[in-house]
Amino acid sequence: MTGKLNTAFKAIADPTRREILRLLRREEMNAGELAAHFDMTKPTMSHHFAVLKEAELITSRREGQTIWYALNTTVLEDVLAWTMDMARGAGGDKT
Repeated sequence: MTGKLNTAFKAIADPTRREILRLLRREEMNAGELAAHFDMTKPTMSHHFAVLKEAELITSRREGQTIWYALNTTVLEDVLAWTMDMARGAGGDKT
C-alpha cells in the first residue's frame, strides 16, 4: 500500500495533474477535451496522463481513435483515508 500511496502523491504533486483530476471530477472526458484546457504539446499531455494512470488515479478506455479518461475514485479514497489518518495522528487524537 505504501508504494501505491507514494506513486499517487508523486502524481498529485504536479499542478497540471491536479487540474486534470479536478476536470475529471464531474465527468469522463476525452484526451482532446482535457488538452484544450492546457497550453502544452501532445507528448507532454500524454506524459501527464501516463503518470496519473501509473498511480491508478485515472482510468482510460479507447473508443475508436478516441481515448476517454475518468477518475479512479477507489484510489482517491485510499489517499484521502491515509491523509485523514495522518492528520489525526499528527494532532495526537487517534480516535
